[in-house]
Amino acid sequence: MTASEREKMAMGEWYSCLDDELDRLRLTAREAVHQHNTMPPGERGNMAPALRALLGAVADDVVIEAPFHCSYGINIRLSARVYLNAGCTILDSGTVTIGEGTMLGPSVQIYCAEHHKDAVLRSQGLEVARLVTIGADVWIGGGAIILGGVTIGDGVIVGAGSVVTKDVPAGATVVGNPARPLRHSTT
Repeated sequence: MTASEREKMAMGEWYSCLDDELDRLRLTAREAVHQHNTMPPGERGNMAPALRALLGAVADDVVIEAPFHCSYGINIRLSARVYLNAGCTILDSGTVTIGEGTMLGPSVQIYCAEHHKDAVLRSQGLEVARLVTIGADVWIGGGAIILGGVTIGDGVIVGAGSVVTKDVPAGATVVGNPARPLRHSTT
C-alpha cells in the first residue's frame, strides 16, 4: 500500500505539498489562525479556542500574540510558559517542539520545509519536512529565522535577525547570517 502525502510528510520522506488532504489541513489552520488573529483585545484567555484545539500540544499558560501564522498547527508542540511575540510564523510541515520558558521575539520565523533542489521536481511540489527542536529557557531575538533540521539547546540566546542553519549547543549565544557563536572578550 502506498503512503499518503501526509504520511510521507510525517515520516520525513519526500512528498508533494500539492495534495488535497494537505490543502484541507492548511485551510483548517488558516481558519484557526484567523480566529486567533481577530480576537478582540482583552478577550478572556490568550489564544483562540480553535487555535488551541489545532495545535499538536500546548500548555495552558502559553501566550501567542497576534498576528500569528502556521501551516498546519498539528505539528507544533509548546511547553509551559512559552511566549511567541507578534508576527511569529511557524511553517510546521515537520514537528516543531519548543521547550519550557522559551521566548520568541517579534517576527521570528521557523521553516520546516526543504524544497527539492531540482527545478522540475520542485515545480511538482516536492519537499521534505525537517524537524525543529528548541530547548527550555531559550531566547530568540526578533526577526530571527530558524531553518528545518535544527536543534537549539537549553538556555541558548539567538540574536535578533540571525539565521540559524545548524544545531546550537546548550548555553551558547549565536548571532549573524548564518548564525555563529558569539565570542566573549576576556578583558
